[in-house]
Order: sequence, then structure tokens, then C-alpha cells
Amino acid sequence: MAGLGDKAKDFLNSDKGEQASDGALDKGADLAEGRAGGHADKVDQGRDALDDRIGSGGDER
Repeated sequence: MAGLGDKAKDFLNSDKGEQASDGALDKGADLAEGRAGGHADKVDQGRDALDDRIGSGGDER
């Protein structure tokens, strides 16, 4: 029986999981950009780094 961590990893590696994680990262980045003033480029870099760690990466906003 697969553990919860294995199930989460499998979900994030699926197309549906990738879409869900990208959507959450996009919402978080939009919120952060609204509060970060002139640092939108740093927010985008952070969003992309997180996407590379938890998703399949390669998603273009």
C-alpha cells in the first residue's frame, strides 16, 4: 500500500497535478507581486524555482 507521500508525488507528476500546482503557484505569485512593489522579476524567479522542484517545470505563464 502506497503511503500518502507516494500518492502526493504521483499526483504532482500527473498532468492534472501539474495543472493544479501551476495554478496554485500562479495565484501565489500574483499575490506576492501585488505586495512586492518593483520586485516582480524576483517573484517570477521564485515561482519558477518552486515549479521546478514540485512540478515538471517548463510551464510558461
